[in-house]
Amino acid sequence: MRIDALPGVVLSKARNEGAGSPVEFSTAEGGEPLRCCLRDATPGEDIMLFGYAPELPPSPYREIGPVFAHAEPCDTTHDENAYPADWLGRPQVLRAYDRDGRIHPATRVHDGTDPTAAITDILTDPDVVQIHSRNVSYGCYMFAIRR
Repeated sequence: MRIDALPGVVLSKARNEGAGSPVEFSTAEGGEPLRCCLRDATPGEDIMLFGYAPELPPSPYREIGPVFAHAEPCDTTHDENAYPADWLGRPQVLRAYDRDGRIHPATRVHDGTDPTAAITDILTDPDVVQIHSRNVSYGCYMFAIRR
């Protein structure tokens, strides 16, 4: 599996031009899930909140939702083959998609104890082309997973 954070071009556009919707800049209280570097914010960091539509083919399932990121460029280096360490133990929705951008029946919720096993199981279905990890409570996009 490969874990993808938000693309740099998306972050740059949001920071410099907006994201097609309002961008709110603030100071982190701590714990905000940063989609640029796939970790939680620490108190006092400059962050932004903006609307993001994850990469999918045009379909009724393409959504725009709020995401947090650093307000300035950060070190986006992360292990693309490992689940984000700050988010281990958090239940998440693993929304599977097919090549047409439709939600696939392999979609499920994992309880946070072994997300890698749940992801691996979903990716065994050849019709699944990507998975979006989403927050259980708010439904917000966290990151994309591909083979």
